[in-house]
Amino acid sequence: MPGLSIPGIGFAPTTPREWLSYLQSKLVRDRPTFRFYSDYYDGNHQRLAFAQARHINEFGHVFEKWRDNFCGLIIDSVNERMSIDGFRMTDEPDADKDARDIWQRNFMDAEANAGHLDAMVQGSAYAVVWAGEDGRPTITMESAEHLVVQYKPGSRRQLDAAAKFFSDDWGREWATLWLPDRIYTWQAGTFGWAEGAVSSEKNPLGEVPVVPLNNRSRLTSNPFSDLASVIPLQDATNKVVSDALLASEFAAWPQKYVTGLEVMEDAAGNPVEPFKVAVDKLLQAEDPQAKFGQFDAADLGNYVKLTDMLVQHMASTSRIPFHYFLNGGVVPSGESITAAEAGLIAKTRERMLHFGESWERVMRLCFKVLADKRAEAWGAEVIWRDPENRTEAQHMDALLKLKMIGVPMDQLLSDAGYTPQQIARFKQMREDEAKAEMELARKYPRPLQPQHDAAALDAKKAATKPPQGNSGNTARKLNPVKA
Repeated sequence: MPGLSIPGIGFAPTTPREWLSYLQSKLVRDRPTFRFYSDYYDGNHQRLAFAQARHINEFGHVFEKWRDNFCGLIIDSVNERMSIDGFRMTDEPDADKDARDIWQRNFMDAEANAGHLDAMVQGSAYAVVWAGEDGRPTITMESAEHLVVQYKPGSRRQLDAAAKFFSDDWGREWATLWLPDRIYTWQAGTFGWAEGAVSSEKNPLGEVPVVPLNNRSRLTSNPFSDLASVIPLQDATNKVVSDALLASEFAAWPQKYVTGLEVMEDAAGNPVEPFKVAVDKLLQAEDPQAKFGQFDAADLGNYVKLTDMLVQHMASTSRIPFHYFLNGGVVPSGESITAAEAGLIAKTRERMLHFGESWERVMRLCFKVLADKRAEAWGAEVIWRDPENRTEAQHMDALLKLKMIGVPMDQLLSDAGYTPQQIARFKQMREDEAKAEMELARKYPRPLQPQHDAAALDAKKAATKPPQGNSGNTARKLNPVKA
């Protein structure tokens, strides 16, 4: 973790202004790295990264708007499989309705998706929890390009401070500083943040209300982007493909040659091209010693093979199925596609594990705003939607087998992909159907079956027939006839 001392000063920040200056220095230091990864995700990455200066000067303008970007695919393949359906805050099997209301009121279905996206691209994103004007919890997502945090010495979870720096539509610069005891708001003046805070209020939560969404952070280093190991391969792919495009322009056309002809020159002594080669033109010469021929065109297949190799390395490094890159061949199906996507599913579940811890903390803070006992719900868990894509027939067959071993209906419906709200509606619908059937039974009772039915009479006769065979012998032994 970064130290608390300000560079060049050597002591920990104590006043709000010192905290603000220190956190701004951290943000200024890290912001270029965040934008670097964002550019690669957006496709605004470095072009001709491995080309020589002469090559860039000659052909840089040709590739000014050219892009061949796999970074977006690598991030989106995971992000599109992560969706939160609800929360369980207590030991109750049903999803917590209050938590879901808080989630929906803050538009978190979309905001959480954006938070996951930024966290995987830049390494971190942030959720800020506070009380709105009506006293209800509010959740806002913030980018790592605008918000920065400082952990307590020796801790990877507890925060000492956090600050957000942003500009409004009129170009004015603002900053919000969160400390465990107070919240400060600044507007930059002529001399930066030297002037006093615009406003200050007590922090009723007693902790910094900012929750980092860290992308698979390690124990001894900062969170890192999923693109960190992919970017060198992306640059190499761009280099090879750009070379192939240049070869297709200048070397793919078979070059012609002629020998035995006198070289013609213009008035200045410069050689004059004897022929204008085209598809609809023929080459001819009167000199019988003249010979015509052509060189072989450049083989672009070598570029294709090298690109395929780089894409294979990229798929292996990012754990994205190879068929996602549409590199030819047969797209797997059935059991084969399940095996092909096993690495992607495992990667997605790992991201769910890390992000889930942050979302549980966010929800506990929301209940702390409400002074609810669920603020201490350390057994809370996130209800994630199943990230695995399966055919409907396979999925239903698996659920029916689970039912046979005793899995409850609500759990089966959750595994089938239904949200907690839909499952709750199913319960009400089943209850309404049962009430309707009972009402119909009372209103239209079924008539009694006639007693003279032939089958019923035959059964009655068989039941009243005297015992025969061994049964009759047994009865005679029990009641012997006296002579």
